[in-house]
Amino acid sequence: MTLIANGLVVLVAILHLYFLALEMFLWTRPLGLKTFGNSPEKAQDSAVLAANQGLYNGFLAIGLFWGLIHPNPAFGFQIKTFFLLCVIAAGLYGAASVSRRILYVQAAPAVLALLLLWLGQ
Repeated sequence: MTLIANGLVVLVAILHLYFLALEMFLWTRPLGLKTFGNSPEKAQDSAVLAANQGLYNGFLAIGLFWGLIHPNPAFGFQIKTFFLLCVIAAGLYGAASVSRRILYVQAAPAVLALLLLWLGQ
């Protein structure tokens, strides 16, 4: 169970690295425009805000990886739990304020990882 849970934690972390890339580096490029449904003008006007948001997604990813590699398994569990809860909170807020799709793309994988992490404890 723990192996599957940690695999999902890795998936959530990789998703957040992808979000970082989309928001920091691809926001005004065709993939970023298509992903977020922005016009080039709107993307250009909000690029600095998106880059800031991407940086925070990177922090979430780094925190999850930190929890995975921490030498003390009990503390690693706490770190993973904290950062998964942060991801879930961000996903819920994004789903309520931006798009329901965020609930499925961001929050749901984190909820599943957290449940399996706790079940494997």
